[in-house]
Amino acid sequence: MNELEQALALIARGADEIIKKEDLEARLKLGRPLRIKAGFDPTAPDLHLGHTVLLNKMRQFQDLGHQVIFLIGDFTGMIGDPTGKNVTRKPLTREDVLANAETYAEQVYKVLDRDRTELRFNSEWFGKMTAADMIKLAAQHTVARMLERDDFSKRFAGQQPIAIHEFLYPLVQGYDSVALEADVELGGTDQKFNLLMGRALQEHQGQAPQIVLTMPLLEGLDGVAKMSKSLGNYIGINEPAIDIVTKTMKIGDELMWRWYELLSFDVSMDELATMKAGVASGALNPREVKLRLARELATRFHDAAAAEQAIAGWNAVVTGQGDTSLLPLDEIQAPAEGFRLAALLTAAGVTPSNSEANRKLKERAVRIDGEVVEDASRVFETGFEGVLQVGKRNFARIRLI
Repeated sequence: MNELEQALALIARGADEIIKKEDLEARLKLGRPLRIKAGFDPTAPDLHLGHTVLLNKMRQFQDLGHQVIFLIGDFTGMIGDPTGKNVTRKPLTREDVLANAETYAEQVYKVLDRDRTELRFNSEWFGKMTAADMIKLAAQHTVARMLERDDFSKRFAGQQPIAIHEFLYPLVQGYDSVALEADVELGGTDQKFNLLMGRALQEHQGQAPQIVLTMPLLEGLDGVAKMSKSLGNYIGINEPAIDIVTKTMKIGDELMWRWYELLSFDVSMDELATMKAGVASGALNPREVKLRLARELATRFHDAAAAEQAIAGWNAVVTGQGDTSLLPLDEIQAPAEGFRLAALLTAAGVTPSNSEANRKLKERAVRIDGEVVEDASRVFETGFEGVLQVGKRNFARIRLI
């Protein structure tokens, strides 16, 4: 492949859709750095791996020599993005938005090149807008077009309320592209309507419409629902290295390949295909493949030394040899009468229910500090500390308080 083809292949890696790919190719041929925009509403203080799908794509554009714009929606965050919601989202306070935005700015440089990142806040332009300016912006779109959006149409059909300010959100996000003169905007597949709004508003303002690149929503640890803090199926990029490793090692083998495609910088698509073939033929152990991914992620968000220490802690549990004190220690409040074993396993999160815990006990799949335990009547009281393990993937180091 020539240089342009290589660039297009990297940009397309993991992408769900590139709208006006021919325009992207034409702009790449111009030889100038493109302006790549992605917006993030600071609705929570911490970023997780799901957020880094877009950050990774931004970094790939940086590696190709382009200018990326990490846009913090400190203004839009106070409106509340209605995407995927069946009720009106509660707007954040200005204080909440600013506090979350500060932590976002600290975290993004674990992925992005600081020197090639333009950090912007959309209050820069919206804070100067008058009510008349906002009405003029609202006049550039119709209610009928807004109701074409899936979540709005469902709520309207179900006679659920839609607040007027929710209609403003796509317009406001779209205007960001006008203000920043974006060549390319990145977003999740659920943001397509808003991203296309940017194209429409740019064209209305006489700008060349941006290319839209949508990325899939990353499935969380359960392999089903998208990664979300509210669902508890996430890995935060600020989590300790040992947590990143142990959680990554719990994901299913099929999900592992998707995570590689969307999260890895170290493994090319050609090498990924070779790895898949190796696992399929039995020549390659999927555990080792997954461990490579866990090492890469822990190194990215911490460093190589922390990653190796975390892997040593994980290995200590899996092999029964090594220092389990490297595992994170979770403190659990014990009732006055203490925990029976099944209840303890559930409280520690290594089994989903007491009935599942009892089933695993009968299967001799439960270990404490590496030793198989079967006595379901055993009681654990305040002061107990140890490593609980169910099967190969589920374990936790706990202390009862």
